[in-house]
Amino acid sequence: MPTSNDRAHPKPKTKPWTRPNPKPRAAREPLTDAQKDRARQRADEAGRRYPNLVDNMWASSTLSKDGSAKS
Repeated sequence: MPTSNDRAHPKPKTKPWTRPNPKPRAAREPLTDAQKDRARQRADEAGRRYPNLVDNMWASSTLSKDGSAKS
């Protein structure tokens, strides 16, 4: 029987570009150069010329400032 840790998070009903930003403007930080490089790499692997919002969100949430995976 699967536990709650094995289950994926439910997908939000609205798209990320239509939801309000959850962080106040003062708490937002731009992506570092390493995070930008990884977002560009991810976009390139998916066949896109430029990283989109989803690539940038992935980079900011899963990568540390130096571009390595968060632990």
